[in-house]
Amino acid sequence: MADAGDARKLTVSVISPASVGFTGEGDSVIVPAYDGLMGVLVGHAPMMVLLGTGDVVVKDGGEVHRVHVSGGLMQILDDEVSVLAETVGETGED
Repeated sequence: MADAGDARKLTVSVISPASVGFTGEGDSVIVPAYDGLMGVLVGHAPMMVLLGTGDVVVKDGGEVHRVHVSGGLMQILDDEVSVLAETVGETGED
């Protein structure tokens, strides 16, 4: 049985051909899939998802990171979330 010191996290990267929007760890990720928002938690099944346009939200404890993406895809594999977007930018939100 895992103790509090062994808490698993997601390894998250949000990138485009031109820039890196975010790299780090998180407890959860919400992405704008082509047909609606999708949430990812530790232990999620492997999959690939077509992205739409919107904000990727990475929550890590009390911190929230937002990155705006448009198009591309997301891969989930072994608690690694890779968002490969056509464009990455700032959300414009505080």
